[in-house]
Amino acid sequence: MARALYIHWPFCLAKCPYCDFNSHVRDGVDASLWRDDLLADMRHEAALADGQPLESVFFGGGTPSLMPPALVGALLEEAEKLWGFAQGTEITLEANPSSVEAGNFKALAAAGINRTSLGLQALDDETLNFLGRLHSANEGVAALQVAQEAFARVSFDLIYARPGQSEKGWRSELETALAFGTSHISLYQLTIEPGTRFATLVRQGKFAPLDDDQAADLFSLTREIAEAQGLPAYEISNHARPDEESLHNLTYWRYQDYVGIGPGAHGRRNGSATARHRKPENWLNAIVAQGHGIAEERLLSSSEQASEALLMGLRLEEGVDVSALSTRFEIPPERLIDATRLDFYARQGLCRKEGPRVIVTEAGMPLLDALLGELVPAELVAA
Repeated sequence: MARALYIHWPFCLAKCPYCDFNSHVRDGVDASLWRDDLLADMRHEAALADGQPLESVFFGGGTPSLMPPALVGALLEEAEKLWGFAQGTEITLEANPSSVEAGNFKALAAAGINRTSLGLQALDDETLNFLGRLHSANEGVAALQVAQEAFARVSFDLIYARPGQSEKGWRSELETALAFGTSHISLYQLTIEPGTRFATLVRQGKFAPLDDDQAADLFSLTREIAEAQGLPAYEISNHARPDEESLHNLTYWRYQDYVGIGPGAHGRRNGSATARHRKPENWLNAIVAQGHGIAEERLLSSSEQASEALLMGLRLEEGVDVSALSTRFEIPPERLIDATRLDFYARQGLCRKEGPRVIVTEAGMPLLDALLGELVPAELVAA
């Protein structure tokens, strides 16, 4: 039952050197054409829907704050007609904190956006320049203030574990960020993704990523400071006050169905995974040729769904209910989690069992990727 809608806007003013998202720089965008084609992609998915109202809508990118507010409003109006909105539907739009985009915040709120996720990324100009961001630190803080006035709920992103970053420096920056008073914050370690400009620079020896042990220390410090300020981690990189978690992202992490439209968007519905054409021009051509932008749609096996549900769910502070997954995917619990390894790592304090739930502990979270490889049986992942 798909209760979440993701809309991908693929355009940016510039490509950040750390970014491996499906984002593109174009000289011009025909908003009318994109409105018509996004609506067509949306209607294709709605025709397959089960009648459940949407609990969340998320505009991601790219840079959705570059979208004309009238286009955002038209998409939300159609989504409500096609699916209906549940009471209190969370409607999020990712935004960059340039003064031009901040000038659209009130119009975007009037179009129906009630939550924004702001890409601050850092609070000093030197780091912002290193990260390839187009806004200054002052511009970012000013945009955050405008966002807090315009939207009911505001989150923002910061990137840490940057080259040469010290615990003292990160503590100061994070405490300043938390003092802004938002109810949600996403704190991501800098990762060097293949195919990015940063990957090339590292390979050329232009800079070196932060040492793994130092990054782990910053991770622990991050969780300690955020929790002390009333924003505990509910997912490995996301922190929120109680009842302010991102409903849309919880849909992903709890392995519930969602619809994804627009270039490169992924979706999961009725046991099938969908993937749209990534290149904007190819997606537009697909809309003309077939009435939707799907490049691939395939049925997922029960084992594949179960392994994905485990890999996503163990990122959460709440962990996963193995008994519920066993019932849902008709797979015995002993095939879902390696009991011997679970007991071993529980004795190490890296995970624990609470009734039917398996939970990665505070000590285990910095080692999450390795733990997932140990706890989720290889034969389940490979099935």
